[in-house]
Amino acid sequence: MSENLKTIRELADELGVSKQRIQQIIANLSPSKTPNKEGNRYVLNSRDINNIKSFMGFENGNSSTSDSTNRIVDYDVYLDVIDSIKEKDEQIKSLLEVQKQTLNLLDQQQRLALQDKKLLEEYKIENDSLKALKMPSQETETKQLDNQPKDEVKALKEQLENLQEQKNDRKWWNLWRK
Repeated sequence: MSENLKTIRELADELGVSKQRIQQIIANLSPSKTPNKEGNRYVLNSRDINNIKSFMGFENGNSSTSDSTNRIVDYDVYLDVIDSIKEKDEQIKSLLEVQKQTLNLLDQQQRLALQDKKLLEEYKIENDSLKALKMPSQETETKQLDNQPKDEVKALKEQLENLQEQKNDRKWWNLWRK
């Protein structure tokens, strides 16, 4: 490359900052001050270098004070990144705790469902056995009829005979006698 043109890496090395910092500055420059690209790479001419240096606070004669200021800015960015990483770690820890609690609740729910299923089966068996005890079979019903007292059977037969006699006595020619 010619002496007038520099890459981002060369400028970063010259200023004592990272390539990413130079790319951040280029992204923050106004569109009229943005350097040109050749392919995927920025090619910085002297005007672009001056724009970047002025954005960073470098002046033509005060590179040493500006260099320390730039390092402070980079250190602040570094501290911000560390703080955000710590915050993300806390969020991850809390999410892991919530996940553990959710898994525990799911396990408890499955255990309760299994216990309910077992209880339902036991109740069904018990209910079936109680139904079998309550419902008399046809044999037991006929035995009960056979075991009725014979006096009741005789009384019923007599009542039946009396009804038949009364029916026979009620013929049309007997109606006027009564």
